[in-house]
Amino acid sequence: MKRILLFLGTNIAVLAVLSITMRLLGIDSLLDEQGAGLDMNALIIYAAVIGFSGSIISLLISKWTAKHLTGAQVIEQPKNDTERWLVNTVKRLAQQANIGMPEVAIYNSPQPNAFATGANKNNALVAVSTGLMQSMTQDEVEAVLAHEVSHITNGDMVTMALIQGVVNTFVIVLSRVIGHLVDRTVFKVERGHGPAFWITSIIAELVLGILASIIVMWFSRQREFRADAGAASLVGAPKMVAALQRLAGTSTEPLPDQLHAMGISGGKGGGLSALFMTHPPLEERINALRGNR
Repeated sequence: MKRILLFLGTNIAVLAVLSITMRLLGIDSLLDEQGAGLDMNALIIYAAVIGFSGSIISLLISKWTAKHLTGAQVIEQPKNDTERWLVNTVKRLAQQANIGMPEVAIYNSPQPNAFATGANKNNALVAVSTGLMQSMTQDEVEAVLAHEVSHITNGDMVTMALIQGVVNTFVIVLSRVIGHLVDRTVFKVERGHGPAFWITSIIAELVLGILASIIVMWFSRQREFRADAGAASLVGAPKMVAALQRLAGTSTEPLPDQLHAMGISGGKGGGLSALFMTHPPLEERINALRGNR
């Protein structure tokens, strides 16, 4: 629940800061054309600027953010056989997937996990934890690396940023329209906008933001199935199944909340909380690879 609240809070905070900025610049005044009604063209432009800014900025700095939050150290020159094998394996998988060589990094954590990020599939980052390297066989690590390379190949980081931007835009537009209608029809404000517009818009943005998060999380779960399938095509389904089974039998330490959606495993959940999960349950992913989904 803490992760869900932080996810929602981060998005709401970004939208709030950008909304205030646009208002201070006078752009928000365009939303009420000549004091009579909403200028939908201006509203859509305004919403798109706000809706996409946060997700695009996050995407552009994703590699820096990931390194900073995890302390991941990029392998410039392999210092031992393990690092050499890791770099060579990622290189081979990248060549198979026809993408540029990603940066390869290791971060210190006793729990098995890995992630990929980057704004460009030819300039990405693949990082693994020390715990993953120590607790898995080479075949299982290779499968995890293939999963992360598949994320890069599929352009999942860019896709998720765009999806987030689109839903943010819809949330802003719909919340302002709802606020406008309440202001005009319920409180009978004829010109400009009264307090009801702003209060209703904020409430509508919070509610719609939660609903939008469910949509974004659904897309996130679907990309995990695709990355698993991509890994199976690169290294074979048995290796990917073995890696997921290994993860299912261990206690996977969550990544920092900003990176949670990028990890190989997203934890467990049920009921309503399952709607906000970034990853499907590991058992579902294993069944999908076995053709039982």
